[in-house]
Order: sequence, then structure tokens, then C-alpha cells
Amino acid sequence: MSPKLAFAIAILLSISFNQIILVFGDIGTASSYNPPYTPTRCNGNRADQFPSDNLFVQVSEGLWDNGAACGRRYRLRCLSGSNRPCKAGTVDVRVVDFCTRRPCPSTIVMSTDAFTAVSKSPDAKINIEFSQ
Repeated sequence: MSPKLAFAIAILLSISFNQIILVFGDIGTASSYNPPYTPTRCNGNRADQFPSDNLFVQVSEGLWDNGAACGRRYRLRCLSGSNRPCKAGTVDVRVVDFCTRRPCPSTIVMSTDAFTAVSKSPDAKINIEFSQ
């Protein structure tokens, strides 16, 4: 291989690697929802179903698993969205409900406190990475 070709390949690879985002979980979308948060499909009107930090979510059909999702914990982070809404870092959330809107607006619908932890824009729909 000629030195010029090797140099060109090295330049292209370095440019490509700067554009890659490493993802280690599932990819989906997230939006937020406002109170009232009860009743839920998991535990009805019980106040103790909500974590004290108010970091909880509703999930769409694909994650609901006929109710087996109740109580599951997910770690998620914002990847992208309109007008660069993402904050750095992750948030740990607990599933408390099945998405109440039809059709569900996103893969995961987050409480306002959970959504604020990862997004600067409260009304945005964001792309997320999440893992159980």
C-alpha cells in the first residue's frame, strides 16, 4: 500500500471515529407526563409505589410485558433531540405504569422530575439509550 493511500485511509478513519456515539443498551424515545400520576396499572392509588426521588416512568407496549415490567429499573440517558435538549449523565428510573395515552407518544414516558434530569427542554421528545 502506498504511503499516500495509507494516509488517506487514516484521515477518513479518524474523521469517522469522531462521529461515532457508543451505545451499550437499547435505543428508544422518551417524553414526559405531568400529574396526576395515579391510579397506575401497577399498584393503583398506592402512594408507596413511587420512589422518593420521583424518578419513575410509564412504558409502552414493547416494554410492558403484560405487567411484568412493574417495578423494573432502567438506567437511561439522552442521546439527541431537536434543539440539543440533552443534559450529560444518566438517570435511574422505576416502572410504575403502562402508557396511558393511545398511541403512546414514546417508548418510555417519564415523570417530570425524571425527564428534567436528562433534558433541558420539558416538552421535547428525545432519543434515549436505556438498559435494565
